[in-house]
Amino acid sequence: MLHEPAVEMGQDHSIQKKTRLGIILFLIYLFIYSGFVFIGTLFPKLLGEEFSGGLNLAFVYGMGLIVLAALMGLAYNYFCTRFENEMNKEVKS
Repeated sequence: MLHEPAVEMGQDHSIQKKTRLGIILFLIYLFIYSGFVFIGTLFPKLLGEEFSGGLNLAFVYGMGLIVLAALMGLAYNYFCTRFENEMNKEVKS
């Protein structure tokens, strides 16, 4: 029994915009993550300092990185879907 694709796959006219967005989001995350690595490498005691509500900076920064990655993934999905819908509609018209 062969499994066929769920939808017809055509040419993606929004690939350049999606690639650009992905690279921008990656560079933003890389910059913020580099700050965490920088602090951990040069000022490790700073990560142990209490930051908020009894939590240390390492925990707050680390959880922030996880939440940021999830939010960036959702934003990427949202904008890529918009790009695909707009650009493929323009081509069909």
